[in-house]
Amino acid sequence: MEQLTALDAAFLEVEDSDAHVSLAVAGVSIMEGPAPDYAEFVAAFADRAPTVPRCRQVLRIHPLDLGAPEWVDDPHFDVARHLHRLALPHPGGDAELFETIAGVMERRLDRERPLWECYLIEGLSGGRWAVLTKIHHCIADGIATTQMLARFSDDADHRGGTFAADIRAAKQPNGPGPSPPRPGFNPLTWVSGIGRSALAAASAAEHVALGAAELTASLFSVAPESSLNGPVTTMRRFSAARVRLADLQRVARAFDVTLNDVALAAITDSYRKMLLERGERPARNSLRTLVPVSVRPTNHFGVADNQVSAMLPLLPVDEADPVEQLRLVHGRLTRAKASGQREGGSALVSAARNVPFALTAWGIRLLARLPQRAVVALATNVPGPRKRQTLLGRRVLEILPVPPIALQLRTGIAMLSYADSFVFGITADYDTAPDIEALAAGIENGVAQLVKAGRGRKKAAAHHEAVTR
Repeated sequence: MEQLTALDAAFLEVEDSDAHVSLAVAGVSIMEGPAPDYAEFVAAFADRAPTVPRCRQVLRIHPLDLGAPEWVDDPHFDVARHLHRLALPHPGGDAELFETIAGVMERRLDRERPLWECYLIEGLSGGRWAVLTKIHHCIADGIATTQMLARFSDDADHRGGTFAADIRAAKQPNGPGPSPPRPGFNPLTWVSGIGRSALAAASAAEHVALGAAELTASLFSVAPESSLNGPVTTMRRFSAARVRLADLQRVARAFDVTLNDVALAAITDSYRKMLLERGERPARNSLRTLVPVSVRPTNHFGVADNQVSAMLPLLPVDEADPVEQLRLVHGRLTRAKASGQREGGSALVSAARNVPFALTAWGIRLLARLPQRAVVALATNVPGPRKRQTLLGRRVLEILPVPPIALQLRTGIAMLSYADSFVFGITADYDTAPDIEALAAGIENGVAQLVKAGRGRKKAAAHHEAVTR
């Protein structure tokens, strides 16, 4: 039997602490028509679900949290109990689809069964249909979830899928690195080597400690009162912003920043406009944002669990100029990476493994019930399949990521690249974020502004080069 890690179990504890929260994540694949017969859909998933162990396992919980929950095979597993069929009302556009997604995500998964569901959604305009796959966050983080969803596609080889292979190839473009040098026979070399190793270990320990301290300090720094932070209701809203991946890459090259910097800058600009429209004045510390960072080794892409750390940058909503926002986002993310926040977060998670599970469970449950006011938003970026996928012989036109919200966060944004597109999936509390469509439109406009600025920068550089020749 396999036990949940402290991080995996934390998602259960957070969910238990608030009756209004459902901590499931989802991916919605928009498919080219026509939709398959429902019996064909069930047969396909009945064939593919058993290849993913978590799809047929349930949680065994110990009384009083005396031990970590364990994954055990469900003796009554029936794939049909996890598959459902829905039809959108006419005209079957984004509004109807997004409302349906929000309704599905509001409901908690039944812990007496394997923690996943799948919905065949018919009636999309243009002869399209969709598949919504919902998985509890205790099973998997963003990369592992994307990997699990890829296993259901026609393109998966059921040994890790093409997605993991692409990631491994990207991280190891030239094959394995050089082998470490063999020790020689000179004692001075041994002493020198030991000294260098000790200094490196001390430096690394200091780096981790500083990062952990910075994360902890950020969590205790209270942000200004904001409509983005506070108790949530049970009902949800969902929306999506869609941009071209090539546009993000073009901006990244023009300003010498990362693609993630560009995406976060567009999010920053949209949140700024939202706050102003709500009559709130954005300050420098108004938008401390949880940015999950994967710490998953390349040989663990086929493992269903959570292997993430975090950074907590302040997104510059107090800055009005989009290009300056991008520059500030890049600088702050660079400093957060250099400060050791990622390594410090991993160290804190690792330390929790050495504490009796009952203590960590009770501690997380207590902390989750406190009115958290430091972090205001969530922005998580997951690389999706690089090649176009098919399911039941039909093309996957696009994939929408669906994040959960919890811990007083009233909005959450998940970003996912697929083929030549990049989608921002936005989940929000129904009562306190009626302007979610404006947030989505603002992100698209933010990217468009940066694309225009990048073109201007390129023309100016070309003109300068021509003049100086």
